[in-house]
Amino acid sequence: MTATLTEREVRDLGRAEGGDDTLARLALSQHTQRLLLLRLLLDAVDATPGPAAAPARDHARLLEAAERAAPGSARRVLFYSLTGPWAERCVQWLETGADPGADPAAAGDLAHLGSLAAAVAARSGLGFTTRVVTHGGRLTLPTLGALRGEDPDGTPVELSGDGPTLTIRPAGRPPVEVRQAPAGVWLSDDPRWLPLHTLDGGPRTVLLDDLDPGRLVYRSGAVGVAARDVLRPEERAHWAALWRAALPLVSLAGTARTAELALLDCIVPLSAPDAASSGGISSRAFGAVMTTPPPSPLYFAAGLAHEIQHLKLTALSDLTPLARVGPEARHWAPWRPDPRPFHGLLHGTYAHLALADFWQRLALTLDDPADRDHAWAAHARCWTQVGAVLPVLTGTRRLTEAGRVFVHAVAERHEELREPAPPRGHLVRAAAYVDTARTLWLRQHGR
Repeated sequence: MTATLTEREVRDLGRAEGGDDTLARLALSQHTQRLLLLRLLLDAVDATPGPAAAPARDHARLLEAAERAAPGSARRVLFYSLTGPWAERCVQWLETGADPGADPAAAGDLAHLGSLAAAVAARSGLGFTTRVVTHGGRLTLPTLGALRGEDPDGTPVELSGDGPTLTIRPAGRPPVEVRQAPAGVWLSDDPRWLPLHTLDGGPRTVLLDDLDPGRLVYRSGAVGVAARDVLRPEERAHWAALWRAALPLVSLAGTARTAELALLDCIVPLSAPDAASSGGISSRAFGAVMTTPPPSPLYFAAGLAHEIQHLKLTALSDLTPLARVGPEARHWAPWRPDPRPFHGLLHGTYAHLALADFWQRLALTLDDPADRDHAWAAHARCWTQVGAVLPVLTGTRRLTEAGRVFVHAVAERHEELREPAPPRGHLVRAAAYVDTARTLWLRQHGR
């Protein structure tokens, strides 16, 4: 399978759709970029002099040996969403030529290569022994879990693997044996071990990652939203219940929304300074959705539909540039109070197109009259918001040929969503909402 897309596939994506093969090509293109990034990282590690980089060179050799032994199993870790931002930071540190031992942040990032290599080796079934170090009060192995400890950062820990068994030997304490369960989860009878929680029932297993030190900080406007630390058992149970209840709602929203869940790799729980629900993605963490706990399964399903469109468009734009535009933020978007750059306007329009489709389908299928009315109101608002900014997208001269195909498909799908129309009054209220948002924006930004 190649990572190129046909005009038909670009058009299908513009309609907020796309078949399984198209989605697989988007993922393939991101995985190819990840392999290139990791090759840059390993080459940079090999070229970095000094004693601080010596353990990293040993870890790089272990990673390469494990990947050769079982590439499919190894790439479950290498392609994991949160590996990307960490690898990019490491490459940036190393390419400056600075001594990683002189910067605690750089040293911590580089030391994490050991944890990554150990996780890759464990999944590959390769027999190995290596030494890694603690960070943030625990030893975290990406996609496997974490070992709680009381040692200061940088304390060495010995790990050895033998088939499906991983033995962790903290200094001065009894060893911990972790085994791979049939479902692919890594479990231990020792309470010091924290396994990653899985969310099952979709096209693929999704991790609820509250452990990885490479987790991200998402910023929405001026409000910082930080990744949650280890969840309590009842919090994990709450997330699992939300997930189970959201999946049928995603199914009600159509086959496209269900198929897109195959792009989802992990959910990163966020904590917000207030009760507002918020979320986002990172362009370097393909497959990860970061979100505060949604207020209901319905909003969880809608949030997934929204954020996965951003994942799709990010991957498509990396593969096929859609516009020749600069980073200037000057466009009005009825879903944001701040001026948006063109790519941000396109992203928001695309996500709200999918939401208009999502809410319309639910309005036609939900049983409860109050839920149906709520869905119609949300559909009308999203549909009106997209219509308000489509003239800017269709009228620009900066679209590439693929961009014109994509935006034309967005406009085509928006027109189709005109019918069936919501009950009387919803579109009037949505238009008033959008007009008010435009007026307030113009008062603040004067254009």
